[in-house]
Amino acid sequence: MRYTILIALVCFVFLGCKKDTYSTTPQLTFKSLNTKELQPDQVIKINLSFTDAEGDVVNKLYIQKVSLNCPNSIFTDSVAIPDFPTSKNLKGDILVSYANGANVPPYINIAFGCNVNDTTYFKFVLKDKANHTSDTARSDIFVIVKQ
Repeated sequence: MRYTILIALVCFVFLGCKKDTYSTTPQLTFKSLNTKELQPDQVIKINLSFTDAEGDVVNKLYIQKVSLNCPNSIFTDSVAIPDFPTSKNLKGDILVSYANGANVPPYINIAFGCNVNDTTYFKFVLKDKANHTSDTARSDIFVIVKQ
């Protein structure tokens, strides 16, 4: 009986010392795209998730469009993350949206510089107030259908 209680206590100590899954450096993960084939005048929505131990991710999201067959359509962008209530061990989602064409305000047109269907993907990096930079998250490949 004495050893059973000792073993149970040791197990509780190990289970109670679970390592924190949040880190000082923001963690950014690609979750999903709403389409794999972006038609003219359609909006693509890219879902990302993040975690941060300090909860200070309210800085910038850096974005790069990478084209596999249209080098003239590659671009980089940065978006300020709006202020929002934060806390320690923060977890959240980010939605990034672009359009295939100029007729879809207020979205930015990502279909330019290409005379054929544009096979592409995005890379994302998140920076927090302390200038910690996440690893690069990469979207799935999708096709921007020529206008």
